[in-house]
Amino acid sequence: MPRASLETSPRFTMEIPLEAKARLMRAAATQHLTLKDFMLGNALRAADAVLEQHERMTLSERDTRRVLELLDNPPKANARLVAAVKAGRRV
Repeated sequence: MPRASLETSPRFTMEIPLEAKARLMRAAATQHLTLKDFMLGNALRAADAVLEQHERMTLSERDTRRVLELLDNPPKANARLVAAVKAGRRV
């Protein structure tokens, strides 16, 4: 997983084309927000969506039933798993 930058400053500098900045400023003005508040709010919503998609798994009903079935009735450990447990290793 990529590492996040651990900077000590809250500043973030970004160079963008003037046309893009004008468009962003226009959009921010329509919502009565500063450019900073507009960009930060939208960037955080996008970040939350990406993290949600990356960190959460959604199972179909069929897959959910399969997982629950395996939890209730786990398969018998195979020889490789038994050997790994005896050796104290992670599989």
